[in-house]
Amino acid sequence: MFMGEHRHAVDDKGRLFIPARFRDGLGPRFVVTRGLDRCVFAYAPGVWERMQTRLEGLPFTQANARAFTRYFLSGAAEVEPDRQGRILLPQPLREYAGLEKDSVVIGVGDRVEIWAENLWTEYVANTSSQAEEVAEHLEGLNLE
Repeated sequence: MFMGEHRHAVDDKGRLFIPARFRDGLGPRFVVTRGLDRCVFAYAPGVWERMQTRLEGLPFTQANARAFTRYFLSGAAEVEPDRQGRILLPQPLREYAGLEKDSVVIGVGDRVEIWAENLWTEYVANTSSQAEEVAEHLEGLNLE
C-alpha cells in the first residue's frame, strides 16, 4: 500500500526521483499514464494488468467506455528507475500534468500519483475545505 507525500524536482531532462519506498512497491519497471485531475498515475505491473483487464471488459459500444480507455491507455508508458532512483517522464505526460520543475509524489493505496506542486497545493486547499461534506456522502466509509 502506497501512502505519504514527497516533494522532488523534475530536472532539465525530464527525470524525477521516485522515493525508495515507492520504488520498492512499484518494482524495477512500472507503468505511468495520464491520471485524473491533471496528475500522472504510476502502477506496479500487477495492478496495471488488472486495470487493463477492467478496461478491456468495458463495452466498446459505449462512447464513454471507448473515450476513457483511449485516454488512459494511449498515455501509458513503461519506465525504469536509473541507479539514482529517477525515472524519465515522457514529454506528453509532463505537459499534461504541468510538470516543469517542482513536483509532489504521493502514495494513494494501490498507485502512486505525480503532481505539479502548484496543482497539488491548489487541490489540497480545495479538497480540505470540502472534506467533511464529501465524507458525509460516501456510503460505507465508516471512519468513526
